[in-house]
Amino acid sequence: MPRPRKCRKVCAMPRSNRFVPLYGGCSEEIVMTVDEYETIRLIDLAGYTQEECAAQMEVARTTVQGVYNEARHKVAEALVYGKMLTIAGGDYDLCEGSANPCGKKCHTFCCKKEQAKER
Repeated sequence: MPRPRKCRKVCAMPRSNRFVPLYGGCSEEIVMTVDEYETIRLIDLAGYTQEECAAQMEVARTTVQGVYNEARHKVAEALVYGKMLTIAGGDYDLCEGSANPCGKKCHTFCCKKEQAKER
């Protein structure tokens, strides 16, 4: 019997969860899980290493590597073939984010700092 999947810690839900090509798109949909989105956000946007990302999400580095590779493949397929990309589902626990940010580059904490600057 396989081991149950461990939930991955995710800082915040994406601001937008659906991306659609404006012109000449395909009617097919690709679904990226929330934890796949989080690996893209942490590694490509926040600049984490896979080890740092794994620590932030509270999973093994090999797990992050597999999730990240799958996420990159889905993004590439959506861009190259003009498919709709939807972010939904997955095995994850959402960060509380309120007074205690979940990490040094917590998405919730960063959003609060951006909102404060805009005022």
